[in-house]
Amino acid sequence: MIGLISATAAGAAARDRVAAAWPDRTRVYDGPVGEAVRAAFAECTQLVCFLATGATVRLLAPLLGDKRADPGVVCVDEAGRFAVALTGGHAGGANALAREIGELLDAQPVVTTATDAVGMAGLDTLGLPVEGDVAGVSRALLDGESVALAAEVVWPLPPLPVAAPGTAAAYTVRVTDRAVIPGEGEVVLRPPTLVVGVGASRGVPAEEVRGLVEQALGEAGLSARSVAALATVDAKADEPGVVAAAEQLGVPLLTYPAQQLAAVPVPHPSRAPLDAVGTPSVAEAAALAGGGDLLVPKRKSRRADGRPSMATCAVVRRPPRGRLAVIGLGPGARDLLTPRAKAELRRASVLVGLDQYVDRIRDLLRPGTRVLESGLGAEEERARTAVAEARRGHAVALIGSGDAGVYAMASPALAEAGDDIDVVGVPGVTAALAAGAILGAPLGHDHVSISLSDLHTPWEVIERRVRAAAEADLVVTFYNPRSRGRDWQLPKALALLAEHRSPTTPVGVVRNASRPGESSRITTLAELDPATVDMMTVVTVGNTATRTIAGRMVTPRGYRWQDTRPEEAEWTA
Repeated sequence: MIGLISATAAGAAARDRVAAAWPDRTRVYDGPVGEAVRAAFAECTQLVCFLATGATVRLLAPLLGDKRADPGVVCVDEAGRFAVALTGGHAGGANALAREIGELLDAQPVVTTATDAVGMAGLDTLGLPVEGDVAGVSRALLDGESVALAAEVVWPLPPLPVAAPGTAAAYTVRVTDRAVIPGEGEVVLRPPTLVVGVGASRGVPAEEVRGLVEQALGEAGLSARSVAALATVDAKADEPGVVAAAEQLGVPLLTYPAQQLAAVPVPHPSRAPLDAVGTPSVAEAAALAGGGDLLVPKRKSRRADGRPSMATCAVVRRPPRGRLAVIGLGPGARDLLTPRAKAELRRASVLVGLDQYVDRIRDLLRPGTRVLESGLGAEEERARTAVAEARRGHAVALIGSGDAGVYAMASPALAEAGDDIDVVGVPGVTAALAAGAILGAPLGHDHVSISLSDLHTPWEVIERRVRAAAEADLVVTFYNPRSRGRDWQLPKALALLAEHRSPTTPVGVVRNASRPGESSRITTLAELDPATVDMMTVVTVGNTATRTIAGRMVTPRGYRWQDTRPEEAEWTA
């Protein structure tokens, strides 16, 4: 919950805007400001104080304890011009909240946390348990000192500006699931790589399950903070002791059907679980069900009273699961690049893309991002490269112009990708949409996009699609309309449309939509000169209802126009 505190009418007005926008996230604290701040500090995870920073600091000072537990506090000035992340920038989420408040109130977020200020991923913001000299290693990264990355296990982390392998370094970022103690000048990140399979008898105490898990991890030199889940058979999904042990360890409980577990090869099958629940293995099979390496074979608990064991466990290190974000950069203008695309670009440690597209967004990349760029004609190679990097466990961004799923990189990449990596699609503004907005509203009714490039699609197929669009009276947007080596396809496509449409049908021509050198014009099907069109151009041909109004190309949502005066419309069909 976010506590909102104000002292003046101006502050209250901004406060109420936030409260109205986030009714389920916020609580307004009225009354004397000092009492309101103290109450909100004790009851909320974050605070927004619509007060002067000096006053806010004085009120907060006696309340501050541990930055890892204190609420994040954002201070907004009386005029609503700035949203200052005051305390708890990382741990309390104040930096992210300041950006949210800034967007909501049209205020400038002010974030002074060093790593955020220079665009570097904070070591304590990666979503992983972190131990060691976070401040010292972060300062070394900021100062450009040599910091080594010791990745004992691979995990899709954001980019870190670390030294090349083999370089002597006084500081280290260690990524491991082993139970190591951070050394001097070292930070340890613990990714959730371990799955613990658990078998249990009915009525097993939670303490016995948890004790067995912790003992198995400890003797194997593994960290409990890297446990991603407990896993067992469906028949034990409601076993109180197993459920409670997972809750005490702070991890989810995964369950599998006995038939699925029975098909998992294990080194130590047993008759007892086969008779009891229908699978020769529970602990080992459940741990291995998602793949990985068996680090701790099945072992039984030992009870102090000498009675038979009621729990078994096995530990598996699951394979690294990389992440591939397929990102549409939009038509070119920076303000048409979506916030989600920007966030994914900054999250990726590996960027794969066409060199000219990489140049467009290079300044948005975080320090340490590895860039793999290539030229025109290497689309399939880029797709394979991106998927291969994700399979190695990295966080990868594959970029394309417009929307990556429209004549771009999503299709070849997803044809290569299996279910062994996570794939995230990030939509972008397409060339057709950008051109349509420039022309007016040509896509107001049913429409279709057709690429006239026959490099990968036989012309016979393209022609059949153009004929179908013409007969169906669809507005048509032509991508890749004409190049030096392909100069006859556009005239042919226009001729096919002309068999079903008037010569005066509006045609919009947009070149370099949203990019430097943008130009546009509206002509007709009869007057369009294909020689004026190139690969940087999008051609939009209207349907039988499309008209030009006040110099804009408009296709009505229906075929009846209401209350249109002759002087307001110029019929072109």
